[in-house]
Amino acid sequence: MRQDPALLRRLLRAKDRMDAASHEAWPVKRLAKVSGVSEAHFARSFKDAFGLPPHRYLLTRRIERATALLRDTDAPITDIAFQTGWSSLGTFGRTFRDITGLSPGDWRESDKAALHALDRVPACFVNAARRPDLITAVSEKRRQEAADNLPSDQTKEVS
Repeated sequence: MRQDPALLRRLLRAKDRMDAASHEAWPVKRLAKVSGVSEAHFARSFKDAFGLPPHRYLLTRRIERATALLRDTDAPITDIAFQTGWSSLGTFGRTFRDITGLSPGDWRESDKAALHALDRVPACFVNAARRPDLITAVSEKRRQEAADNLPSDQTKEVS
């Protein structure tokens, strides 16, 4: 499905704003206002254009920024959480672990251990390989993991 070029420019404007200030709160109402369209139209059109809902895109950007700060600085994890837009260290840690598979501290340690192996690989390839994959919502991943951890007799009741 092809979208109107004028609408795509408006959606890109909102996406660029999220990229520039991913640490800020970006509810759909604010993004729709930036784009000059209704909230429902914005949410549908954004997902159609970029393949992700706006909230999931924002989470991706925040996690990318957090991983860059964990890799490139020695800043405390709490500071990184607040710099990247989370108001709670617990929420940051849980979301980071859900998306990357590691806690922020463990991710930092494993990245430092693997750093020498990636010296010869161009940074653009390394960054692309490390980009968070948020095809499935974080809450859906948690529900799937919880269902997988139930005993088999309880799984039948839930289904």
